[in-house]
Amino acid sequence: MSVTIYHNPRCSKSRATLALLEARDIDLQVVEYLKTPPGVDELTRILSLLGKSPAELMRKGEEEYSTYFKDKDLSDAETIALMVQYPKVIERPIVVNGNAAAVGRPPEAVLKIL
Repeated sequence: MSVTIYHNPRCSKSRATLALLEARDIDLQVVEYLKTPPGVDELTRILSLLGKSPAELMRKGEEEYSTYFKDKDLSDAETIALMVQYPKVIERPIVVNGNAAAVGRPPEAVLKIL
């Protein structure tokens, strides 16, 4: 099974995580999630694999967070739908390997799922 990284090339942690994976010659699928965000089902699966709630996977410093999420009483389903619509709020990078996932912060955190 191949490994998928949800990647933002403008992010230093995401670039470092990608380099770490490439150095290990892993069969890798790179998804630039700002261009191709995961759908609701995939994001729900990722959250489940991570064992995190939608709120725990959000970048709270992003303008979109303040506009669409902060101080709103949203259900998890509503939050996930908005995260798909505004992917900048999704923490990065996320690496998925089969039935395991990890956030690459620090990049070495993904090694535990390989």
